[in-house]
Amino acid sequence: MTARALQTCAGIASSSNFHAKADAMRSHILPIVSLLTSTFFMMAGAGLQGILLPVRGAIEQWSAYEIGLLGTGYAVFFTSGCLIAPRLVRSAGHVRTFCSLAALLAIAILLHAMIVHPIAWILLRGVSGFALAGSYMIIESWLNERVTNQSRGTIFSLYMMISMAAMMSGQYVLPLSQPQLTIPFMVCAIFFCLAVIPNALSRAQSPKPLTQVRLDLPAIFRNSPAAAIGVFLSGVLASAWSNMAPVFGADIGFSTTSIATLLVCTMAGGMIFQYPLGRLSDRLDRRLVLCVTGIIGVATATLAIGLSSTTPAVLFILAFLLGGTIYPAYSLAVAHANDFAAPADFVKISGGMLILYGFGTMGGPLLAAWLMENYGPMGIFLATGTAHAALAAYSIYRTTRRQPVPAESREDFRSTPLARTQTPATFALDPRATTTEAKEQAFTTARVD
Repeated sequence: MTARALQTCAGIASSSNFHAKADAMRSHILPIVSLLTSTFFMMAGAGLQGILLPVRGAIEQWSAYEIGLLGTGYAVFFTSGCLIAPRLVRSAGHVRTFCSLAALLAIAILLHAMIVHPIAWILLRGVSGFALAGSYMIIESWLNERVTNQSRGTIFSLYMMISMAAMMSGQYVLPLSQPQLTIPFMVCAIFFCLAVIPNALSRAQSPKPLTQVRLDLPAIFRNSPAAAIGVFLSGVLASAWSNMAPVFGADIGFSTTSIATLLVCTMAGGMIFQYPLGRLSDRLDRRLVLCVTGIIGVATATLAIGLSSTTPAVLFILAFLLGGTIYPAYSLAVAHANDFAAPADFVKISGGMLILYGFGTMGGPLLAAWLMENYGPMGIFLATGTAHAALAAYSIYRTTRRQPVPAESREDFRSTPLARTQTPATFALDPRATTTEAKEQAFTTARVD
């Protein structure tokens, strides 16, 4: 056979493999297009809501405490929703519960526009947190039923990308209007209503009912004190920044476009730094990497306070660096916890850690609000610097109390979505949750010790 004939045969074989892979990809993705479309609209609405409310609160000249309580109310009800939503699903079913929660989201955001008062907004923000937690859980459990072990990694990565793209897109809707008007609130409600349509019209069979999260705090702490404290502090960090950064931007005179860019830069930093820090933690003691992350966070906060710059470009760079320490800290802590846990306990441990993270998010906005109230807008960097310092100090202390897991015994680090978009159902969708035992332990009887 001639060389040209061999090349032709090789080209045909390569083309056949490509088409086979493309067909396999389509077969995996087409059945979940409706779910991913609902995810995009739901996350876009959440992204818009997350930036709109603090900015409007600052325009109304509410105190930092009042705006901080919006974040705390959201965190309390979101965490509660992770525990309570499975009961609603078992009672009413996935479709009816999802539609009801989306309706609650739309009603809550429209009431924000009608009743502009801090106490009303705190309560309504809590309603939104509860409804979003339930909505995310339903979407993720639906996806988990539709994927196979072979497609799990691809679908999980696609879900992560769509979630992040939707959050960023939602934040950039605000500059298209003015937060003083009712239009952004109406657009947000439209997003939540649009999220209902693909799932309501889908012919996909509803998954099995959700069971509930088990939260055993003493067991989580015994498994890994460094991970437990690290997750809690990462919740403080993330919520302090995500809830109060829009207020910081408004206070220093940023436009809505600049405020949205500030938040997007932070998220971008988290996505970009997560993988290299994770790979480094595969080779070193993860607690040392957590310590380094904390030190970098302290240095960034100190630089921000020292410069006291209001120049957008400078603050975008600082936000990018800050995001590179805030968001990866959560993933590093969860990875460290799973180093000490049995493989079959991945979902149980990770889900419990997420609830512990939720407890941290309750205090972060209040810490940032108190410091901003007393020290001005730059107080937000005092809050992140303090939490980063605590993370670094405790992580290095724990290296003196317990030997690290040998590098060859650790599971490879894997990137995860931002924790504020996760529920315990996210971990059941993760490629690591492939054993039957792990799936069965994804949601067990709720118990807070």
